[in-house]
This record gives sequence, C-alpha cells and structure tokens, in this order.
Amino acid sequence: MPSLHARPGRPAEPTSPPATPADAATGQPANPQKHLVHVGPSRIDGLGAFAGEAIPARDKIGEIRGEFIDLAEARRRAREAERTTGRIFMVAISDKRAVDASASSDPLRHANHACEPNMVLKVQQGRVAFYAIRDIAQGEELTARYGPTHHAGRLRCACGSSRCVGWI
Repeated sequence: MPSLHARPGRPAEPTSPPATPADAATGQPANPQKHLVHVGPSRIDGLGAFAGEAIPARDKIGEIRGEFIDLAEARRRAREAERTTGRIFMVAISDKRAVDASASSDPLRHANHACEPNMVLKVQQGRVAFYAIRDIAQGEELTARYGPTHHAGRLRCACGSSRCVGWI
C-alpha cells in the first residue's frame, strides 16, 4: 500500500528542526518531527533520512505531511513524477485516498525502503507516522518496508540486507 519514492537522487536538504508547538501568532502547525532527522546521500538510493540523535525503540520519530488526493489523482501524479523527476512521494492512506508529500519539507519523506527496516510506517487517522522498531543510533539511515507499491515488484531493491528479497 504505501509508496514513498522511486529513483534517481536530488540535492541534499537541510536538517529538520526539533519539534516545536504551534505558533499562535502565525497559526503555523506544529512541527510533526519528534526526533531530529536530517537528509543526505544514501547508500541505498539517492537521498535518505538519517537519525540526528539516538532514537529509542518504539518512539514516534515523526510524520510526513502533504496534500490529500484521491487514488486516481495519486496514480496520475506518480506516473508524471516518474516520467519527469523519477521521485515519487506518495503514501496511500486508504483504498480511496493518498497523501502527496512532493511539496513537503518533512525529512522523513526521504526514508528509503529496506527489507529489514529500523522503523515502521503507520497510517493513523489519515496521518502518516513513523515509529522506531528498535533502538536507532545517531547517524543511522532511517528505513521502512514500503509494502505493496506502484512498482509491483519491478524495481530492484538495493537495501543491502542479507535477507533482501531483491525487488520492491
């Protein structure tokens, strides 16, 4: 069901700020990141999300936000993005809706797929959140198992795990 992105790389993005409450003066929503996460070159693919601090097992790491769209529009945008940029930042949140995180600044949108991930993606009340499966060391790449994607098993997996299934 979830799909975060495809190939090739893009320029590095800045480190995420620590979580802050909503700013009453500006009305801006609170930062959904609960732990420091930064974006940088990945050994798996393009850019990746990296722990900026040690993260204990079972802690919420953060969320990705984006535009809510229906699945037909998500498929159309995914085809267009694959053709133009090679990067897709979509997560299906139900059998009818998806979140398009293409314009999001949330660093977890760069989380790469791994067959033995260190975090799990959970969709809760329409929100896309990531939780640590185990203790994660500072500097470690943050990975999640994408599950079924639009790639339908046609994209070669590059996670490097000894238990890699070979395809996404």
